[in-house]
Amino acid sequence: MKIQVVGSFFLIACLLTGCADSEKLESAPPNALFCKNITENVQTIQHLHLPATPENPVSTASTAFPCGMWFTAMDYAEILTGKSEAEFRAAIQERFQQVQALGIQTVFLQVRAFADAYYTSTYYMSGLSMSADCSFDPLQIMLTEAHQLGLSVHAWVNPLRCQTDAQMEQMPEQYPISQWYADETKRGTWLVKSGDRWWLNPAYPEVRQLIADGVSELVTQYEIDGVQIDDYFYPTTDASFDAAAFAESGATDRSAWRKEQCNLMVQAMYNAVKQANPKVLFGISPQGTLSGNEKQSADVQTWGQTAGYCDYLLPQLYFGFQNSTAPFAETAAFWAEQVTCPDVTLWIGICTYKIGQQDTWAGDGMTEWQTDSQVVSKELELLCNMDGIDGAAIYDYASTFQPESSVSEILSSERDAIQVLLQTPAN
Repeated sequence: MKIQVVGSFFLIACLLTGCADSEKLESAPPNALFCKNITENVQTIQHLHLPATPENPVSTASTAFPCGMWFTAMDYAEILTGKSEAEFRAAIQERFQQVQALGIQTVFLQVRAFADAYYTSTYYMSGLSMSADCSFDPLQIMLTEAHQLGLSVHAWVNPLRCQTDAQMEQMPEQYPISQWYADETKRGTWLVKSGDRWWLNPAYPEVRQLIADGVSELVTQYEIDGVQIDDYFYPTTDASFDAAAFAESGATDRSAWRKEQCNLMVQAMYNAVKQANPKVLFGISPQGTLSGNEKQSADVQTWGQTAGYCDYLLPQLYFGFQNSTAPFAETAAFWAEQVTCPDVTLWIGICTYKIGQQDTWAGDGMTEWQTDSQVVSKELELLCNMDGIDGAAIYDYASTFQPESSVSEILSSERDAIQVLLQTPAN
């Protein structure tokens, strides 16, 4: 039986105007926020998974609730830097076996985090955690190992975030971003510094074309099942970021204009994916509240209510039940009300990295993750029975399977509970 959770008018107002975690956006360094088969374009939840075959024994019908897991580029250094192909293959195979045993069916593999590619690319330099003499293709190995276990693979990219000055200066000259960095007319316009990093500016058609070409390259070269972008859109609300482009546009409403630039970028990526392979999904994993997305000019309501932007939305609801601004149950129900396009499905992102930690921006729920050892499994159980929710995803592999020793027992118990939820046959 499905559960419909309805929030109060006051809560909806909070979701529209305030976001606990997203308030970190402009003050926190980038890494603090770094802590994310469709046929004839008809979307169903089954399309997020591979069909069951003798070579691919996982059947989507065998589990009660679809669930994915994120693998971040931050974790690659441990298993990739200085490793041989055999060592990398063995390490990633072990990780995929762990998530498959948990009941996970889809893995979101970060293949571009800072304008660097963990795959063979014409447009982007090799991944920062890849050794200079690396002779193998990490994504191809991950694809092979995941598909052999029946796991669906979505390539997770960050379209706009680039590198620091020191890193940009070392980027090989053949890549467009390196050329733009060296060009005084494009450095500061097409490529803009915010904080200690450079960012691509989506207001320029040439920039959007590079981003679209990048995802087209992925879909064309690799048998991936989806492409996902995460919650890094405009990095700041500061008007200086795109002052020149805004002035040239003739627009008067910067907020609306920025949303339109993001919409054009998202549409370009969606179209590039579908033109390369219409069976490949395109998904977006935005901030958990409208307030957070407004700060980044991410037009999530349009994306969830209009065809042609994405196949699925996967907002990051890294909140506890007692979060004062965005309590989990009501926030999930709020999202279910926003995604109304029949071509778009809604998954909800939950996290394990907060277990045992003080949730600084949670208000009355600041200590919830310390006093309640079952927040994650309770959230997953709620999602399993909530109307309008088509699946979930867990952030991330490292915090779930390699936790700090202080919370290892809690994580072990939570993994057992998650496994039961994900492997109980659907009614």
